[in-house]
Amino acid sequence: MNPTRRLVLKAALGLPLAGLLPGTLWRALAWADNTDERSDAEGGELLALAIHSDSGPHRLEVEVAQTAAQRQQGLMGRESLPENRGMLFRFEQEQPAGNAFWMYRTLIALDIAFIDQEGRIVAINTMPPCESSTPTECPAYPAGAAYWAALEVNGGYFAERGIKVGDCVSIPDQAGFCRAIDQ
Repeated sequence: MNPTRRLVLKAALGLPLAGLLPGTLWRALAWADNTDERSDAEGGELLALAIHSDSGPHRLEVEVAQTAAQRQQGLMGRESLPENRGMLFRFEQEQPAGNAFWMYRTLIALDIAFIDQEGRIVAINTMPPCESSTPTECPAYPAGAAYWAALEVNGGYFAERGIKVGDCVSIPDQAGFCRAIDQ
């Protein structure tokens, strides 16, 4: 089935139910079921995101890590990441505040934003690469707040654009996460 036909079929089947679902649940369902057909050079799924901050929307194309194996690999071994690219880590259930990310075998500095079920950024960390070949010597970076997703981008990306805790992450092509007030 081609992507356009699949999208039309999903919309036709889902729209009658959408009116019955509370907004949060509807966004969570849409967020959990992305079937975007675009892919990157490494064969991963790409998803267009927008981060809404006081300085305007910031658009990114992100690889999606939604399985345990994909989340474990993350951006390990990458020597670079294009400026407007990143990796989105999706989880099936809310992650506790103490769950952490680490930089073992990650070669580039990264920023990470932890995102709640409503699409709001609840925490941001900057993570320098760990130069140790011993995993236990690499620091962990906990969120400090419960989250449903995490977004990794190049180190300094959030600060350079004025993106902060409380800003909104949306999926322009879907009803996922929060919507900016001006949309």
